[in-house]
Amino acid sequence: MQTEARVGVVVDGGQRGISSGHGSLAAVDGATRKCSQRRQQEQRHSHIGTVSQLLAGGIAGAVSKTCTAPLARLTILFQVQGMHSDAASLRKPSIWYEASRIIREEGFRAFWKGNLVTIAHRLPYSSVNFYAYEQYKRMLYEIPGVESYRGNATADLGIHFFGGGMAGITAATTTYPLDLVRTRLAAQTNIVYYRGIWHTFQTITREEGLLGLYKGLGATLLGVGPSIAISFSVYEMLRSFWQSQRPDDSTVAVSLACGSLSGIASSTATFPLDLVRRRKQLEGAGGRARIYQTGIIGTFKHIVHTEGLRGLYRGIWPEYYKVVPGVGICFMTYETVKMLLAEITSDF
Repeated sequence: MQTEARVGVVVDGGQRGISSGHGSLAAVDGATRKCSQRRQQEQRHSHIGTVSQLLAGGIAGAVSKTCTAPLARLTILFQVQGMHSDAASLRKPSIWYEASRIIREEGFRAFWKGNLVTIAHRLPYSSVNFYAYEQYKRMLYEIPGVESYRGNATADLGIHFFGGGMAGITAATTTYPLDLVRTRLAAQTNIVYYRGIWHTFQTITREEGLLGLYKGLGATLLGVGPSIAISFSVYEMLRSFWQSQRPDDSTVAVSLACGSLSGIASSTATFPLDLVRRRKQLEGAGGRARIYQTGIIGTFKHIVHTEGLRGLYRGIWPEYYKVVPGVGICFMTYETVKMLLAEITSDF
């Protein structure tokens, strides 16, 4: 008779017996230790301190944005191309043409125009975003009755989606003026109206009032909530599936690949709102007259009427080229810094 193997593993601190046939005991024991070590490592990484979480998120955002700044600026230039031009005069978007124009007219360093304020914005934004996501996720799992569904794919997806959306709204609201200043600086070409971060703040406040620093916030919150929700939920779902199929793969490689795919999904779904947000941010910039006299819905209608449905996706290709490495680098850097900080703090 063939002996039937019965296997039990250590789960959440409770031990079950392990009995096995002679041929599989060593393999099962090794797999059990590996599973236990992975669980302990993940728990250690998830329980790093508040300062460490904020630092990891901030570094991740700054590194990602600096690496993809040229493509981010191209996206903004394409997004606002239809604001002050007739539909008939709009040239066909060409990434290479616009890139060569920037180099020819403004110099190579112009690709990073506004990057200093981008980093100034991204450090607190990413810090708040990642930290708020972890906190919202923890709070949601602590709701009575929800904890019992931990590990259920549908329930986890809902938690990640809602937690990500709330985290995005929290981060965007707290750091919005810096995002607007960054857009104004990046959208400048040959005519320099804003001479730096502080000058931009002063000029906007003087000419448009304090509320001018929050132009486009409504469109931003409508877009950033779903965008971050989709990004985090797709990332968590893909990473969980990948690690269940290939548990020995590098954490860095998994984070990079899953982050890139989650970025494509979120950008495709929310790009029209991002375009409207950029255009609302540039209302009245440089002393120009307002173009969109209505709210978000009216702006959508104006763009569709003057530029067609394709106008809502003006600049989507440089956005794709940016978001694939950008979101991937962001998640990869966040996971890597978290691991490093967890190792450092565990040594003390």
